[in-house]
Amino acid sequence: MIMRKTLIASLVTGAFLLPAAGHAETAAPVAAPSPFTGNFTMASEYLYRGIAQTRGKPAVQGGFDYAHPSGFYVGTWGSNISWLTDAGASGASLELDLYGGYKGAISEDLGYDVGVLTYNYPGTYPKGFTKPDTTEVYGALSWKWLSAKYSYTTTNLFGALTPTGSKTTGSGYLDLTGTFDMGGGLGISAHVGHQSVKGFSGASYTDWKLGVTKDVGIGTVGLALLDTDAKGSCAKGEFYCFASPAGGYSAGKSRALLTFGKTF
Repeated sequence: MIMRKTLIASLVTGAFLLPAAGHAETAAPVAAPSPFTGNFTMASEYLYRGIAQTRGKPAVQGGFDYAHPSGFYVGTWGSNISWLTDAGASGASLELDLYGGYKGAISEDLGYDVGVLTYNYPGTYPKGFTKPDTTEVYGALSWKWLSAKYSYTTTNLFGALTPTGSKTTGSGYLDLTGTFDMGGGLGISAHVGHQSVKGFSGASYTDWKLGVTKDVGIGTVGLALLDTDAKGSCAKGEFYCFASPAGGYSAGKSRALLTFGKTF
């Protein structure tokens, strides 16, 4: 799927010795990096773990993060969505995520990240409908350009129920991603992930992605190719078919994704 906040920076003063004059002067103040960051993205559509969230239509996304020097962090991120309406379930049009965790280093090249993430979909829902709000705990390891992350749901997975009507709590997603800096503001990435849905093998699937990004000064442009083996045939009544509002739509089909993002 899944990826945000300003404090007054402290000033550091220093002194240096001028050999010719033989006296010290105070250096110009240096602003410490702010623990707050923000991000903004415009995308040709919103894809989460390879699955369409806006039925092929554009998405506007953004968020804020606070990272403490100790390694603790919190953040929020949001995007427009249409998948709940596409599934004929609700008029909710916003996803709002809240998360927090801790990042640290095991060695110079090996790092780790653990935390909790909640996906929230404010809106009204039909009586008896299983709300899609979801909570995941996650753990990740990163080594140079490679990362591995596993997310585990402690609630029902986005409102999905098994064929027998049971909850899908305990579902998991494994994400393997490689990111390569080619220099000159150019980067390439490769990703493969597997979503396992507890008690519902027909909804489990694998997704993959190849992408390239370019820093153009005012922001970063990205182009990626994505695909999944998610079952989305409407004729067969498969899970990843969105039949509403008109006609069938396979939410996991292959596509290209164009993005423009800015971090500040």
